[in-house]
Amino acid sequence: MRAPGRPAHHALSLVLLSGGLACGASDPDVEAEVPPLPWSETSWPSPVVPGDNPSSKAKIDLGRLLFYDPILSADGETACATCHSEIWGMSDGLAVSVGVTGEGPTGPGREGQLTTDRNSQTLWNVGYRQGLFWDGRVETLEEQALEPIDSEVELGRASVEEAVAAIASVDDYRLRFEALFDDGVTAGNLGRVLASFQRTMVSDWAPYDRYVAGDAGAMSPEAVDGMFLFSEAGCAACHAPPLFETEGYAARIQTGDDGRFEVTGRDLDRGSFRVPTLRNLRETGPYFHDGSEPSLDAAVAREVARAPRAEDFDTFDVERIVRFLSEGLMDRSQEPDRPEVVPSGLPVPKDGFRIPR
Repeated sequence: MRAPGRPAHHALSLVLLSGGLACGASDPDVEAEVPPLPWSETSWPSPVVPGDNPSSKAKIDLGRLLFYDPILSADGETACATCHSEIWGMSDGLAVSVGVTGEGPTGPGREGQLTTDRNSQTLWNVGYRQGLFWDGRVETLEEQALEPIDSEVELGRASVEEAVAAIASVDDYRLRFEALFDDGVTAGNLGRVLASFQRTMVSDWAPYDRYVAGDAGAMSPEAVDGMFLFSEAGCAACHAPPLFETEGYAARIQTGDDGRFEVTGRDLDRGSFRVPTLRNLRETGPYFHDGSEPSLDAAVAREVARAPRAEDFDTFDVERIVRFLSEGLMDRSQEPDRPEVVPSGLPVPKDGFRIPR
């Protein structure tokens, strides 16, 4: 059941209906007046769904089990959720991720010799993206979902087919795949069910969304001030509402990582990385592609310092922008439900302590 006043969504397309309702409005046909905004009101886009992978509950359920099942990894302990946990903003709370053979639960404190080169991106609203990974090297979630499997520092399998064979050896999984696909357990079908599950990780009913839907009191006055300052600083040019991201790439921190250049070969793209979403930003740190900034306040201050009129913004203004981001854009109402057991019988990865909400 959706929250009172929450705009309806059409199946899994997750397109916000125009003229949303005020919180608690009794007449669904009466459009609420939109409170002041620093930009034009925009509706939600449709998710990016390939024609050969329409969503279904059965696909989502199967993808959920596999997302949390260490059967995908070489060590039988690491799962997709190890680096993308609902406890840590659909990321892992680390500067760079610790993959197979790592020790300790997900989150700060997990250690290991095999680490990724880049920060684990949040999966919130990943279903709306056209370019995936920090460098945008793949265009569909179906492709993205398979890449970590045979990465030696992530899930560590010798090949995706090795993981497919392991899945096919579990009767519960085999029967579920055969019920969904004529060809049963294949690499392509594995990507399809994992992608279907990831498209359910939607954050679209934050205080900001309720504000836009007509509830002027959904955000505090400080957060509303921060929203206007966010716009004045030019942040919305890259982090455009309602997703608060774009398909653009930007060079922010030079670390020797060529980023987007590795995909395009264009000098213009050297050191550039995908513009991340700001939804649920409070929980997705550390920040930037290398995870070099643990503090949201410092990350925002660094970006505001790049504003065309940076001298016009003081510490108080930065604090208000942070208030908007940390209060106005938080919505975990559709976070995944972690299964207690999975068909392989392997232990579902554990998380460390829960961060403050």
